[in-house]
Amino acid sequence: MARKLTRSRDEKMICGVAAGLAEYFDIDATIMRLIWVVAVLMPGPNLIIIAAYLVLCLLMPLKTANGAS
Repeated sequence: MARKLTRSRDEKMICGVAAGLAEYFDIDATIMRLIWVVAVLMPGPNLIIIAAYLVLCLLMPLKTANGAS
């Protein structure tokens, strides 16, 4: 069965993007959240990182209750 990129319904803190990406890449959601925080706090294109998060929040479908998108 193919993996689908969806926002998490259960482990979300803001929009569920980081938890959805963590589930897709099969890593812990806390690690993915730390990656986002470090990326935002680094000097440089942090506004692009924030914009990417917002775009993913709008474009990634929310995981349904039965686990499908």
